[in-house]
Amino acid sequence: MTDKAALYDVIRKPIITEKATMASEANAVVFEVAIDSTKPIIKEAIETLFGVKVKAVNTTITKGKVKRFRGKPGVRKDVKKAYVTLEEGNTIDVTTGL
Repeated sequence: MTDKAALYDVIRKPIITEKATMASEANAVVFEVAIDSTKPIIKEAIETLFGVKVKAVNTTITKGKVKRFRGKPGVRKDVKKAYVTLEEGNTIDVTTGL
């Protein structure tokens, strides 16, 4: 899976929240990833796109909430997040963009 366009399909966007900022103190970065991506694919994508060494990848799936839209019930999409822990000395600056 060396096609760069396919790697950008795996990594959707960085997540910048208070919890993600706290994780960055432990040398971790949080990304929204494709729902069907696996940990090895996420690791390869991060290492190829950013040129860093990945120590570990932890993932979590947040189920979409049921919300009302114009009086009718709708469901938000499910979101998969990847907490990527980097090796010592490696950093990713998510504030500048890809």
